[in-house]
Amino acid sequence: MTSDPINPSDYDGDHRVSFLVQEWQRLSRTEKDAEELAEADPAMAELARGEVAHISAQKDALTKQIEGIVGNPAQREWPSEIVLEVRAGVGGEEASLFAEELAQMYLRYAESRGWKWKALDESHASLGGYKEAQFEVKGQDVYRALQWETGVHRVQRVPATEKQGRIHTSTASVAILPVYTRVQIELNPADLEIEFSRSGGAGGQNVNKVETAVRLIHKPTGIDVRCTSERSQQQNREKAMKLLLSRLQQKKDEEDARTRAADRKQQVGTGDRSEKIRTYNFPQDRITDHRIKESWSNIAATMSGRLGPILDALAAAEGSGDGGDIAEEE
Repeated sequence: MTSDPINPSDYDGDHRVSFLVQEWQRLSRTEKDAEELAEADPAMAELARGEVAHISAQKDALTKQIEGIVGNPAQREWPSEIVLEVRAGVGGEEASLFAEELAQMYLRYAESRGWKWKALDESHASLGGYKEAQFEVKGQDVYRALQWETGVHRVQRVPATEKQGRIHTSTASVAILPVYTRVQIELNPADLEIEFSRSGGAGGQNVNKVETAVRLIHKPTGIDVRCTSERSQQQNREKAMKLLLSRLQQKKDEEDARTRAADRKQQVGTGDRSEKIRTYNFPQDRITDHRIKESWSNIAATMSGRLGPILDALAAAEGSGDGGDIAEEE
């Protein structure tokens, strides 16, 4: 007779799912052997049928465990590393300034949580701010806390350069790209185009004389990434590859989320960067998240990195955890 499945309670997240799937496959092979034995040896048929029934019950139990882990966010593996990307949208120079303010808001929040961050690539606008920028952020629960920030952020305010006091509307997009230790994406080297160039800006004698900057282009999707933060070409290439895999994984996750969205009772967002998710109205000192139809005051505090109340509300709306898991320390 087969033994009962090993208790997988010592396994976490994807490791538990992987173990249970392997156990299910092992039982399937044993079940097939028992069925073949029942057909080949009438004398063993009754014993073999009993074995098949026992294995079938074990497989049902394993299936329920797998579904429970996959469907329970508290038991999934939360990446401890992300790439935070901000890009200026409509609104010209004001959009670039807002993009930089958003980036600083997230980085201050990261510091309040004790997370580490590092700039991967920054492209500045002529009057200041970011055309686009990418940052590597590492720390416990970093993706769990920031996962719903992907989308279009809109700002309404009077720009410093506005002489007639008119309120302008500008946008910037944010992408939170989880960096998984194990990704599902497989890359064909023939699909990649690699470009090398000199890193721009200040940073030592080596930075502008050697082609250390790396750009990777995934030809089937048109996705391209660039990394200039490291001093060697090899290090930048490795980081660019990690970022490319994260972007491809995010694209796949977005597509999967859209196919599931119609069946979900609550949907904070698909993670699509084209979704307008939040408005920052400075004249009225109000931040509104359009997905959950909730508003908060004190924009200055939020922009200084105090994102806890907003992140808590999003987590509660999606049912992904209690507020204590993602609110910053007072």
